[in-house]
Order: sequence, then C-alpha cells, then structure tokens
Amino acid sequence: MSTTPMRHVVFIGPQGAGKGTQAARIAPRFNLLHLATGDLFRALMSQNSELAAEVRSYYDRGDLVPDALTARVLFAALDEQAASADVRGALIDGFPRNAAQAAVLDEQIAERGETLAAVVHIDVKRDVLMKRLTGRLVCKTCGATYHREFNPPKVEGVCDLDGGELYVRSDDTEEAVARRLDIYFEQTEPLLERWRERGLVLDVDGDQAIDDVTEAIAAALTPAFAAAK
Repeated sequence: MSTTPMRHVVFIGPQGAGKGTQAARIAPRFNLLHLATGDLFRALMSQNSELAAEVRSYYDRGDLVPDALTARVLFAALDEQAASADVRGALIDGFPRNAAQAAVLDEQIAERGETLAAVVHIDVKRDVLMKRLTGRLVCKTCGATYHREFNPPKVEGVCDLDGGELYVRSDDTEEAVARRLDIYFEQTEPLLERWRERGLVLDVDGDQAIDDVTEAIAAALTPAFAAAK
C-alpha cells in the first residue's frame, strides 16, 4: 500500500450518461479503485459483519441508508482493497447524489488527509438521455437486454437467443425515466458548482462514441495526476 496520500475522483452524470462504463475503463488507467455504491451495498449485504448488519437494518425497514454510513461503506471498501494493492485513490461512482452527501464526502476526505483531485462531469442532453433510457427491451425468459435503436433484436419483439417475448421494464417507461432525470437535474447536477469554485470540475461531452468519451476523460484527468507525481 502506498504511503502517498490518496487522490480521489468523482464521476457526476445522469443515468444513461455511461458513468459505469467509463469508470471501469478509466480507473485502471490511473491506478484507481472503481467504487460504485450500488455494487458495494449489494456485496456488503451478503457478508456477516457489523457494518453489513448496520446497513441491512435500514434495508429491512425500507429506509434510505444515511449519508455518513454510505461514506463509511465507501472508505471501508477502499481501505480493505488498498491494503493489498498499490493504488493512488478511488474513482467514486454513484455518490454523492445531493448536497448533504457532498458535504459528507468532502468532510471524510479531509479527515483522512486525502485529496479530491477532480470531479468528472459527463454531460449529456436530456433528450439524448430519454432516447437512451427508454429504448431498452428485456427478454421475459432469459433476461437478455436490447435497445430499440442501438442494439435492436433481429425480429421486432423477439429475443435473438431463445425467442422469448421482449418487454419494457416499468422503470424504463418515459414517465419513470423522466422522474429519475428530474431528481438528477434538481439535486445532483447543482453540486457541480460546489467543486467548480475550487477548479475541480472537468466537463466532458458524453454524447460521443464510447471510445471518444474515454479518451476525452483520460486527457482531462492526466494533468491532475501528472502534477501529483
């Protein structure tokens, strides 16, 4: 484990912007651990530990996991994985989503004597997001996924793999997607101003080919990490 203080990166962007795809590509390039809160919670719930039990208690009641506890889960995962790997920091995907979470994250990073090196904003216009998110089709029998425009089945409404019927999930309807995007644009995107004032925000056009977005993010991040060598 490196003795150099860790430098972290946060990915901010709406659902459908490709954060998960890009985070998985970018993290290895900069020797960062990709920490996605959704994945961390799912993995934690299968464990038998005090932290898992604390998180599970909220899930069992149907309550949201408190912001401070979410941050603890993030940094516990970072410390556990960094103990056996020489990493420069974490690439955080899925947190923060609101002002309270952003304050907790900044506070935790400062208390650990570490640095928030950059906030990557993957910018995609709302109409493009609607097209991406509402076009998904799922096979009722095998669960294979398609997209009406970007990855259509060979026969409309029929799964290529097993001939099963394709359907639109309830959370992929236009109404459901619009509600999720409303929450992002009202609660999450305004967080950028918090970090823009500190010169940390790197704006990247997410409405490009996947490889082009990856290269744009890498180019934007390189100075932040080159300066830390």
